[in-house]
Amino acid sequence: NVEVMRFPGALPYVYGERIRSKGAPTLLLYAHHDVQPPGREELWKSKPFEPTVRSGPGGQRLYGRGTADDKAGILVHTAAIASYLDSGSELPVNVKVLIEGEEEIGSPALEAFLTRYREKLSADVIVLTDTSNHDCGVPGLTVALRGLVGMGVEVRALKGSIHSGVWGGPVPDAVMALSKMLATLVDDQGRIAIPAIQKLTPQPAAEAIQEYRSLPYSEKEFREQSGLVDGAELLVQGEVPAAQMWLYPSLTVTAIQASSRAQPANVLNDAAWAKVTIRVCAGMDPIKVGEALKAHLRSVCPWGLELTIDEDPASAAWAANPYGDHRKAFEAAHRALEKGYGRPALKIGIGATIPFVGPFAKALGGVPALLIGVEDPYTSAHGENESLLIPDFFSACKGQIYLFDELARMK
Repeated sequence: NVEVMRFPGALPYVYGERIRSKGAPTLLLYAHHDVQPPGREELWKSKPFEPTVRSGPGGQRLYGRGTADDKAGILVHTAAIASYLDSGSELPVNVKVLIEGEEEIGSPALEAFLTRYREKLSADVIVLTDTSNHDCGVPGLTVALRGLVGMGVEVRALKGSIHSGVWGGPVPDAVMALSKMLATLVDDQGRIAIPAIQKLTPQPAAEAIQEYRSLPYSEKEFREQSGLVDGAELLVQGEVPAAQMWLYPSLTVTAIQASSRAQPANVLNDAAWAKVTIRVCAGMDPIKVGEALKAHLRSVCPWGLELTIDEDPASAAWAANPYGDHRKAFEAAHRALEKGYGRPALKIGIGATIPFVGPFAKALGGVPALLIGVEDPYTSAHGENESLLIPDFFSACKGQIYLFDELARMK
């Protein structure tokens, strides 16, 4: 069975299933077909929607928007299924494949979709291929994701932009007002400085911090992988960058706009706008975080200016317990990845958000969710020159083939 599932108010889902292995576990294989906008096209070394192969970090890479996030994830699933069927063998497990179309905008229709199709999507294990490996050639099994709170913030001083020389002085500057507001959101070390959000932030377990400290991840590697400019300080909280990215919240201004950079006129801008996001960690209520951020912004808006806040749908963080009731499923994934890549997998976190994981695992009765990556630190997902490391793509496909076999052996 294969079908396109159209749901009111949502972009299309693609669904397929093969249920032929009696008594075997059923896997729900997830990926998404939507991608980010290309961004600044002048920074791409090849056209963003014309996939191009050339050398890069780790070997040959396929460059193009969506190559890794998440078209490769779709192909990992289909390649593993095809490997069995093309060899004349039946799949050792039952599979349901769901490819959604609005992950990059926070999956706003997901809750309603789950309510309607809960029985259709029932499974014993979720396998999601939309995360990252620890490094090129080093497989990662993701056990933690941060959530996301985001909002557009507009400060308005004027009905229209006016001459900065004629009116400058007594008339408030909307851009300066917004800048003053944004400067209050973090302290000198880049940590969130809003007291109400600090109270909502749990202290990470010492065991988790210690585990991430043991990862082979030097400051030099971190600087190289992130593209940090020479001389820039690391704003470290939680002892090591990995712990900070995976166990602590962070605040980012992802966009800001007033007038045109290409044609900056001598004006007092009528309004200034910014997009503010907070990545929330496990244990934080994203709704309460959003309310705290809005209350703070209202309290610091200067000079009586008009403030408009438009909220995005909030997503909660997610964390697995690979040592609890689902230990055998995680052990099976470790064995499969080691066979696929030729080296042991590492348990890692991802600072990004995948809204699908938590609600789906909960809706399916708390089944284990195995998050397996096709990206790496040089992929530049969401940035210009996104790419997929081709050798790791084939390793991920092999790992998925072995994963079917390993999970089939479990009761």
